[in-house]
Amino acid sequence: MEPGRGWLGSIWKSIVFLPIFAGLLILGLIKGILMLPVISVVITMGISAIILGLWPLHCFYTYYCILSAKKFGPVLKMVLCICTFVVLLSWPPIGISCSIVFGLAYGILSPMFATFKAVEEGRSDKFYHCICDGTYGSVQESFTIIRDFLDVCYHSYLSIMNDLRHQGPDQETYYEIRLLYLLPSLIVGALGVIVDLPVITIIALCKSPVMLVKGWIRLFHDCVGCEGPFLETICVPFAGLAVLLWPLAVVGAVLGSILSSIILGAYAAVVAYKESSIWFGLCYIVASLSIYDEYSNDVLDMPEGSCFPRPQYSKNPPSRSLSPQDSLKKPGSVKNPPSRSNSLAAPMVELRALDLADSLFKGCRRYGEALAEAGIINRKDIEDAKNKDSGNVITLGLPAYCLLQTLLYSAKANSTGILISDDGTEITSSNRPKDKFFDWFLIPLLIIKEQLKAHALSEPEELYLGVLVLLSGDPIRLKNSNIAVEPESELRRAELDALARRLRGIMKSISRYPTFRRRFESTMKNIFEELTEKSGSSRKNRTTSSSKNMVARLFSQKHNHASDEEAQSSFERDMEIQ
Repeated sequence: MEPGRGWLGSIWKSIVFLPIFAGLLILGLIKGILMLPVISVVITMGISAIILGLWPLHCFYTYYCILSAKKFGPVLKMVLCICTFVVLLSWPPIGISCSIVFGLAYGILSPMFATFKAVEEGRSDKFYHCICDGTYGSVQESFTIIRDFLDVCYHSYLSIMNDLRHQGPDQETYYEIRLLYLLPSLIVGALGVIVDLPVITIIALCKSPVMLVKGWIRLFHDCVGCEGPFLETICVPFAGLAVLLWPLAVVGAVLGSILSSIILGAYAAVVAYKESSIWFGLCYIVASLSIYDEYSNDVLDMPEGSCFPRPQYSKNPPSRSLSPQDSLKKPGSVKNPPSRSNSLAAPMVELRALDLADSLFKGCRRYGEALAEAGIINRKDIEDAKNKDSGNVITLGLPAYCLLQTLLYSAKANSTGILISDDGTEITSSNRPKDKFFDWFLIPLLIIKEQLKAHALSEPEELYLGVLVLLSGDPIRLKNSNIAVEPESELRRAELDALARRLRGIMKSISRYPTFRRRFESTMKNIFEELTEKSGSSRKNRTTSSSKNMVARLFSQKHNHASDEEAQSSFERDMEIQ
């Protein structure tokens, strides 16, 4: 749909789309009501079964890891055991209650959004998809949610707890509690909750009408002007739904503020304990009110500042120097109201976290097939990755190797961000995903990219670093590997070892997030099936020279990502000649 020319044309187009939106909304609501019992029962029963089934494991293994952790002192272990008992005892009722609420919400909203997506441009037989989409597909997605929840509660949980158990005081700071400041800090934390909870609740309730009115004004302004979410035909139903559901968003923001006030107030205990001062804890209680007030003013585009004082609550206040995270922010991002540059008409394409994950899994498939063809990744590695958690070469080494090649490619291209595809798609400070946790990974990766650029690695050093990243999970294979030659300089070896450990550590953190394990296992399954189909007697008799040439081409990455496919096709041609 082209943007309207003039106010009359815009109003007419909005009136034309009104019955379309109403029809899709009613149809989606009917499907939601019909599918609600099935979807809610599936999600509630599945998540509840996982919570109750793994609860004994969580109880035993949590206490085992806390008591055997070398980085915790005896007093801290005792306090953690007491707090863990409360958390473990409240986990089943809270988890099951949340699963019921989530199942009801997902059962209604999933068919509705599927109905809206059915009218996307380019889709054939839209009437059929409007009727059928969101029925059986929503039930399948419910099982997918259960699978991801199981991965987090089992595999991610075990990964985190194993790291806690294996880390010693030589790797991390030794933690112990000072009993002298424990009780006063808890009293200050309780006082912080008592003060922050009612005050922040009042502030949120007073500012909720402003959020409601400003949100509606902006949405209606875009509707009349056919801008923002109303620019494209497919976006009109979603934008109309946003207008209707905006009060619910305001209610959710108020509830979120109330919950965050408990965390803000309780953090006063941390400040008082860390600074060894009750006075600084009390100062933080007052400052937290100012912090919330200023933050809410920035979000709602209200006048800056706060009516609350902001006393200093630290002996060593943080410096005003620009942090790595602040360096990624755009100028003026402290106060960032919705702007027209963020509309669909803007040439900049904002990336989602799923887009970056898709790029990572595509790279895993491409490199995995090529490395398996070269014999570096064998069938046992894939089986270990599929059946148990010992396949570190596949589960950590291969994704970390893909990240390394992406960073090397970006460094050689002098990219300001990270290039994630051959067509020049780049993660920059302006189009990066807005999820807060994404910065936890993006900032370290950008730092590693700059380090790679500063080191100016030679091809043998890139080869050695690639082997370290890929095979560090199997020390025996790494030691016996003759693919790469170690640098002569001990300093250079230490630098490359540190880079490899950091990449694998970042990849290990990423692998703990939902959907990663499921999607990665699907990628490995495809690689295994394709290798099984391609395997033959001719490939078993390949010569050592051609294999080494293939390995060198894989690890060097002298040009761009397309060189991987060229190297693999070249290797396959060599096999056909043989």
